[in-house]
Amino acid sequence: MEAKVFDPRVCVLGEGPLWHPERQQLFWVDIINRKMLTRVNGKSQEWQFDQCVSAAGWIDMDNLIIASETGLHRFDVNTGQMDDLMELEANNPVTRSNDGRADPWGGFWIGTMGKRLERNAGAIYRFFEGKLEKLYPDITIPNAICFSPDKAFAYFTDTAKRQIMHQPLDSAGWPTGEPRVLIDLNAEKINPDGAVTDRDGNIWNAQWGASRVACYSPDGVFLRAVSCPGSQTTCPAFGGDDLSSLFVTSANEGLKEPQKGDGQTFVFERLCVGLPEPRVRI
Repeated sequence: MEAKVFDPRVCVLGEGPLWHPERQQLFWVDIINRKMLTRVNGKSQEWQFDQCVSAAGWIDMDNLIIASETGLHRFDVNTGQMDDLMELEANNPVTRSNDGRADPWGGFWIGTMGKRLERNAGAIYRFFEGKLEKLYPDITIPNAICFSPDKAFAYFTDTAKRQIMHQPLDSAGWPTGEPRVLIDLNAEKINPDGAVTDRDGNIWNAQWGASRVACYSPDGVFLRAVSCPGSQTTCPAFGGDDLSSLFVTSANEGLKEPQKGDGQTFVFERLCVGLPEPRVRI
């Protein structure tokens, strides 16, 4: 399976791809350059912000929830209007937001991390119906936030530990009990980045520095991997008319000699079928 270039713009740290199911449109960010990008009718479009933005979810046809380095915001994609919803470590100049995704109940899970990769400086939170609660403290690089199709589990990683965790959820989407290690990549020295689940519950994980997206079963068994031209793949998202397109962002951050493809956004067609991203309830 060969990846195609979906968008040739080069991101220093491309992240957070979101397929809006009502608009049939992909949004993603360049965290370092403080931009959100999209394509409309084959044409490039982007928005510039005054601080880092890292992840998004959809609220309705015209509004997204966007995580920045200091808060969560409602963003109107037609007017560019940004309204504050909730502060997110706004008084901590060390951290910024990172990986995030909507859960099946309409909650929005969002991680924070040190801007200079400070050890254990970040955390993972859940924003749900106007309230923000910290779920996991002492996180270095939060990533791989995604959810099983049956709503039974959440997945996440601290990339610095190279382990993808498996977290049981209660009937309202809150963690119950302790998370356990589902996938341990330490022996392979692979760095798990963003992830998404398909309709069968398999976990598709972008792996920083490995030029690939790897697929694991719900039990954590490696199934297959697809290669990306970008060496630093960051996050996948399913989209397209029938959710059979897998979009993958990448980064050229820290590369002394970036190669062709590094930092671009790719798409795999007819790889498998995903699930629509849930609407965020603010």
